[in-house]
Amino acid sequence: MTRPTRLPAHWPVFLFAVVLGLMATTPPVLAQEEGDEEDEPDLPLVADRTVTIDMTEGSWISLDVSPDGETLVFDHLGDLFTVPVDGGDATRITSGLAFDAQPRFSPDGSRIVFTSDRSGGQNVWIADVDGANPKQVTTGDTNRTESPDWSPDGSYIVAAKGDFRGSGLPKLWLYHVDGGSGLELISEPEDLKTTGPAFTPDGRWIWYAQRTRDWVYNAQMPQYQLAAYDRESGESYSRTSRYGSAVRPTVSPDGRWLVYGTRHEDETGLRIQDLSDGSERWLAYPVQHDDQESRATLDVLPGMSFTPDSRFLVASYGGKIWKIPTDGGTAEEIPFRVQYELDMAPRVEFQYPIEDTPTFSVRQIRDPVASPDGSRIAFTALDRLWVARADGSDPERVTDAQSSEHQPTWSPDGQWLAYVSWDGTTGHLYKTRSDGSGNPVRLTEEQGVYVSPAWSPNGDRIVVLRGHARAFRESAGGFGGGSPSPTEIVWVPNGQGPSAATLVAPVDGRRGPHFSASSERIYFFKRPDVLVSLRWDGTDEREHVKVRGETPAGSDNGLTPSDLRMAPRGDRILAAVQGQVYVTRVAPFGGEAPTVNVGNPGRASLPVVRLTDVGGEFPTWSGDGASVHWSLGPVFFTADLAAAEAAARDDDEEEGDEGDSGYEPVEVRIEISASRDIPEGTALLQGARIITMNGDEVIEQGDILVRNNRIAAVGPSGSLDVPGSARVIDASGKTIVPGFVDTHAHMRPAGVVHRSDVWPYLANLAYGVTTTRDPQTGTTDVLSYADRVRNGELVGPRVYSTGPGVFWQHGIGSLEEARDILSKYSEYFDTKTIKMYVAGNRQVRQWIIMAARELELMPTTEGSLNIRQNLAETLDGYPGLEHSIPIYPVYGDYVKLFVESGRTYTPTLLVSYGGPWAENYFYSRENPHDDAKLRRFVPHSVVDASTRRRGQWFRQEEHVFDDHARFVKDLVEAGGRAGVGSHGQLQGLGYHWELWAVQSGGMAEHDALRVATILGAEAIGLGGDLGSVSAGKLADLVVLDANPLDDIRNTNRIDAVMMNGRLYDADTLAERYPRERELPALWWWTDDPEGLPGTGGW
Repeated sequence: MTRPTRLPAHWPVFLFAVVLGLMATTPPVLAQEEGDEEDEPDLPLVADRTVTIDMTEGSWISLDVSPDGETLVFDHLGDLFTVPVDGGDATRITSGLAFDAQPRFSPDGSRIVFTSDRSGGQNVWIADVDGANPKQVTTGDTNRTESPDWSPDGSYIVAAKGDFRGSGLPKLWLYHVDGGSGLELISEPEDLKTTGPAFTPDGRWIWYAQRTRDWVYNAQMPQYQLAAYDRESGESYSRTSRYGSAVRPTVSPDGRWLVYGTRHEDETGLRIQDLSDGSERWLAYPVQHDDQESRATLDVLPGMSFTPDSRFLVASYGGKIWKIPTDGGTAEEIPFRVQYELDMAPRVEFQYPIEDTPTFSVRQIRDPVASPDGSRIAFTALDRLWVARADGSDPERVTDAQSSEHQPTWSPDGQWLAYVSWDGTTGHLYKTRSDGSGNPVRLTEEQGVYVSPAWSPNGDRIVVLRGHARAFRESAGGFGGGSPSPTEIVWVPNGQGPSAATLVAPVDGRRGPHFSASSERIYFFKRPDVLVSLRWDGTDEREHVKVRGETPAGSDNGLTPSDLRMAPRGDRILAAVQGQVYVTRVAPFGGEAPTVNVGNPGRASLPVVRLTDVGGEFPTWSGDGASVHWSLGPVFFTADLAAAEAAARDDDEEEGDEGDSGYEPVEVRIEISASRDIPEGTALLQGARIITMNGDEVIEQGDILVRNNRIAAVGPSGSLDVPGSARVIDASGKTIVPGFVDTHAHMRPAGVVHRSDVWPYLANLAYGVTTTRDPQTGTTDVLSYADRVRNGELVGPRVYSTGPGVFWQHGIGSLEEARDILSKYSEYFDTKTIKMYVAGNRQVRQWIIMAARELELMPTTEGSLNIRQNLAETLDGYPGLEHSIPIYPVYGDYVKLFVESGRTYTPTLLVSYGGPWAENYFYSRENPHDDAKLRRFVPHSVVDASTRRRGQWFRQEEHVFDDHARFVKDLVEAGGRAGVGSHGQLQGLGYHWELWAVQSGGMAEHDALRVATILGAEAIGLGGDLGSVSAGKLADLVVLDANPLDDIRNTNRIDAVMMNGRLYDADTLAERYPRERELPALWWWTDDPEGLPGTGGW
C-alpha cells in the first residue's frame, strides 16, 4: 500500500552547500511549440547495412520495471527492448535509424514513454508496450528532451526539455497524454538546468536534479543537487547539499525510499534515503560513472527503477543489469542477451590521392575587386598582388616584392592600386601602377599594421585602419592567431612618397571603410549590425540602417552581419550574413536607423534580394553600383543587380518564394599556377630500425631509399638497389617511423594580413608532425597558407583543413540547401573534409551526411559533450568524431558500433570531456617552460601564458583521460580507427602529450604508433600516400634517438624530421638534405631582456 510522501523538516545542510535554495514561486507557463505532429517528417536517411549485435552487456542502459514486476524495458544502442525481470533473451520493440532511449512503463503497464528523434527533432513519444502505435507527445524541431516519467495516475508526463544547441537549458515540462502544448513548471532562473524528474506516488511532488549552466570544463564539485517541486504551490525546494553532487532521484512505489547518485572520492555510488526520517546510507558503490561534467544528454545517470514491492532497486552498471536489495544485501545480476541486426546508414569514405605534378592551381584568391570600368580584377593569391582580365585570363603579378600584400583598392581612374603590406616586422600602405609598370610607392611614414584601405572618389586621399606593428607581431593564440586589431582610422594623401597620416577617429568597432559617390563622408560597418558614416574629422556619426539575418531555430535573435557596404549610388546596401550575400534598399528615415531582416526577404521591411545559395566571401560593389562581386576559393562571381532583382520579382509573383530570385551569377575561375615544392635528389637513410606501419612489420636494421619526395624502396640493410649518386645518411642506432599525423590540429595562423613566420607550423614540424588537419578553421585564410606551404614558401607540415565549420546558423532546411552549402567545400575550397558542427537536429544532420556523400566529402563532427548525438551520428554514417565521448566506462556495444561503422575517433584528451583536461596533468608534472626546443619555436609570451600561474591542479585519480583511453585501446584492438588530435593546446609538444594520453589506457605501443600515423592518415582520406614507410608513398619520416616500442615517450626523442623528402634537424629546423639551409631567425629569439641595467636579481 502506498502512502503520501512527507518531506521532513530536518534535511541536512553542510557548510559547502551550493546556494540553490528556495526558488521563486513559478506558475506553470503555457508552451508555444513549433510545428505540429502531422507536419513532422520522417528521417530522410535510409539504412543500407546492418550490424549483427549479439551480446550480454551494454553501455549506459536506462531501464524500468513494469508495474506488475514481471518485465524490464531498457535501451540498447538507440533501440528499445523488453526482457523478463529474472533475465533471459530480450525482445526488440523498436528499430530503425531513430535513436530511442530512456523508456518508462505507464502506471497501468500498457504503454511506455521514451525519447526519440524519429521525427527529426528530439521529442517525447509514447507507444504500446510492444512498440506499436507510437504517438508523439512533444513536437518541437529543436527540442532536447530527457528523462520522461509518468504521473501516478497515468494522465501526465513530466520531462526535461531544452534546446539542442544548449542555449535553452532543460527545464521541467508537464504534458497531458491526450495532447496540448504542455506546461513549463520551472522557468526561472534562465541559467538553471533541471533534469531527471521523478514523481512521488501521491503525485504531488516531483523530484529532480538541478545545476547552474549546462556544464563547465575542469569542473569543481559539486555540480548538481536535488530539489523537489510542489505541484500544489508551484514552489521548488533544494533538498541536498552534497559535495559529490546529487543526481537521478528515484522514488520507491511505497513512497518510503529515495535513491540517488553521488560521488565519493572520484567514483559514483548510489545513496538510499528513508524519506520518513531523512536517514541515509550507501546502497551500491561504485556504479556507472556519472555524466555530471558534460551536458548529460542521456541524464546524469542511466534510469533505474524499484520493483513494485519497493524491496529492490534495478539498475545498470558494469555493462550489466543488477537487482539490489534495499535492505543492503548482495546484488544479483539479471542476465540478458540482445540479438538483433542494428540498422546503419551508408558508409561515407573516400580516398584523396596527393598529386605530384610540378605545378598546382592556387586554391584561393582573396579580396578581389573589379576595376572602376569593370575590365580588370585585382586580388591577392599566395599573399601577393595580382591583376587579371575580367574574364579571368592573363593573371599577372603587379609587383616583385617579397613581403606579403593584401586588400587592394583601385584608384578612381583605374591607373593605380593601393594595398597593405607586411614584411614580418612591420607593415605599410603602398600604391603601385595597376599595369605593373614602375615601382611601388610607400604612402605611410609610420610603421604599423594597416588594413582595409579605401580610395576616396575624388582620388585625393586613401583612408585606412592602423594598429601597432609590435602588437600584431607579438600577438598569438585564439582563432585567427592574433589577426590585426587596428586602433585608429587614419588617412594619407595620394602622394608620391611617405606622408604622415591624419587621424580621423578611434576604430571603436568600425571596420571596412568605403565611400558612396561623394567624398564627403566615410562609411563603415559598425559592429554588431549597423552601417554608419563619419566626416573626415571623425564627427557627426550617422546610423543609416541596421541589418539582421535569419533567426535560427531555437534562437531569439537574428544573425548579425559580417559586413555592410553602401552602394556607390547611395541607394542600396550590400550585406554579408552567415556567408550569404544580400542586397537591400536605403530608405530616408528620420530618427533611429531602421532594421532590415534580410534572412526572410519576403517579409523584410524593405526589398531584399539574396544573391547567393552556395555562399560568398569578400563581397564588393562594382564601380558603378550596377553589379555585386564576391569570390569563393579561386572563383570570382558577378551578379547583375537589375537582372537579379527582376528575377526575384518574377519568381515572387509566380511562386511566392520570398525573395529567392533563382538568378545565377556569372562565375570566372582564375587559374594561378604555382610551382610545387619537390626536392630533387636521391638519399639513402641507412642502418635504422624501421617501424613501417605495414601490419606489425619492424625491420630491425633497414634502409630507406628516397627519390625526390617519394620513398623509392624499403628493406633490410644492403638489400636495396642504390644508385651511385645517392647521398648516404647514416641512421644506425636510430629508429624511423612515419611522419606523425595530427587529425585535430588548430594551428591558428593570423587572418586578414598573413605572416611568413608561422610559428605553429614550425613547432609542429620540429616535433615530428608532418601532416595536419584542422577541423574548423573559423576563416578561409588557411587555404592561402596551405598553398604557401605547398609551394615551399613556408616551412611547415602538410596543412589540410575542413575550412570553416557548418553550423546551425546556416539554417539548413532541406537536402537541397545542404547540397548548396557543402558544394562550397567540394567545388570551391577543395577541402576534402568538412566539420559538421552541431548544424541542426537529426533530420538536418542526415541531410548533411547525404549531401556530403554525393559530393565526395568526408565530414567529421563536433562531439559537443553529447553522448546521444555521438551515437546517432555514428548510426548515420559520419566518418569522424572529434573529442571524447563524455561517458566512461563503455563496453562491447559501443566498441562494436564504432568498429563496424568505420568511424574515426579522435578523442583530443588534452581537453577531455567528462573530467579534468589531460593538459592539466602534463602541465603539473612536466616542465615545458624550460624546454629549450619549445622555447625556440614558440614565442616566450605564449610559453609563459601556458605554463605560469596555472589555476588548476587535480589529484591523479580525478583525471579521466586514461579512462577514455581504455575505450580507444578496445576500439583499435577490435579493428577500429582512432586518431591523435592535439587541439592546438601546446603546439608541437602537445601532440606527444596527446599521444601519450591515448596510450595511457593500456594500448600497446605499436598500436599507439598506428593511431599516430597510418590510422590518422586513413581517417582523412590520405592513407594511399601517407602513414607508412612504404615504397611509393611520400617521404614523411621521423628519425628517433630511441625506440618508442620500448617506451612511448621516446616519440619525443627526435633527431630529424623528413617532410616531403626534405630532411630537417629537429632541434633547429635547419635543412640537412638536399639543401644546407638554416631557418631564418624568429623575432622572439632576441627579445629577452638581457644585458640591461637592473638589480641583477636577488
